[in-house]
Amino acid sequence: MNATINPEVLERLRGGGFIPAHPLALHEDLTIDEETQRRLTRYYISCGVDGIAIGVHTTQFEIRDPEYNYYEKVLEIAADEIKKVNPDTSFIKVAGICGPTPQAVKEARIAKNLGYDLGLLSMGGLSSFSEKELIERTKAVAQVIPVFGFYLQPSVGGRIFSYSFWKEFCDIDNVYAIKTAPFNRYHTLEVVRAICNSRRNKEISLYTGNDDNIVLDLITPYRIYTGDRLVEKKFVGGLLGHYAVWTKKSIGLFRHIRDGLQSDTLNYEEILKVAVEVTDMNAAIFDVPNNFKGSIAGIHEVLRRQGLLKGIWCLSPKEKLSEGQADEIGRVISQYEKWTDDEYVKEFIANDR
Repeated sequence: MNATINPEVLERLRGGGFIPAHPLALHEDLTIDEETQRRLTRYYISCGVDGIAIGVHTTQFEIRDPEYNYYEKVLEIAADEIKKVNPDTSFIKVAGICGPTPQAVKEARIAKNLGYDLGLLSMGGLSSFSEKELIERTKAVAQVIPVFGFYLQPSVGGRIFSYSFWKEFCDIDNVYAIKTAPFNRYHTLEVVRAICNSRRNKEISLYTGNDDNIVLDLITPYRIYTGDRLVEKKFVGGLLGHYAVWTKKSIGLFRHIRDGLQSDTLNYEEILKVAVEVTDMNAAIFDVPNNFKGSIAGIHEVLRRQGLLKGIWCLSPKEKLSEGQADEIGRVISQYEKWTDDEYVKEFIANDR
């Protein structure tokens, strides 16, 4: 029997959620900086987010390595801080889940026991698994916790999947959302087609993880023929590493788009200009010229400059700013100041308990 989902959380998920992927605050010796970690969670909540995803790529997959073993701890810290600061029972708590089936099921149980609503199930690092084996793995996790599917781009550990894989994935009971993050229009479209052709197309919410295409994903309707029937699907929300920075302004833009679509008042010419600006900002923090090598460090650097992190330390020595990336971050901050939230962060830090 599958685990159940809180109806209030499901309603909020389907209504369209703004969910930042939570970074990891470390001391220079790579131990968890718990005080800063908790403050970062409070910052996101103060911005008015609909949920938080932790234990995901932005939190660093290395938290699971035996030498650190931080997975349960970071989930526990976030859950505790959410409970203290935001008692809203519809708040969407998402836990990243990785690894072979036994590990994934173990992580699902940890997340469920800590009160998380959904597991963001990564298929990264499982190149030896067939698509059929990954479907069976998903079913095993779905027995423990409701599933948030995740199409991770290959450049950061993901892999390409067939349309038939996603079609079978969507037919699994207890899958309630899919985050598409292949950073590829063709692969994104295959996921949308799979959802539309699934018997569960009304039950699965589509979330963008395409940090290179955030705004366009949010304004694009997909109309897919399924036999003689036309099914429309839209990205209702986003679960993004990009949402971990400049969060107050990002959520303002997200709600402006959502409200404009609902009221049919969105100025498409202006929003297309904004889409280019947001993508340019993302290219700097995600280190596109170096194939995303500095993506986590780039997120940390923005938060460090704002005073929300003390440093940009990462568990993997490979995770660091690339040459010229700091200058690129400075360029976009200067060029697109209207989309940064430095003043809000200053106020938050000054008033935070």
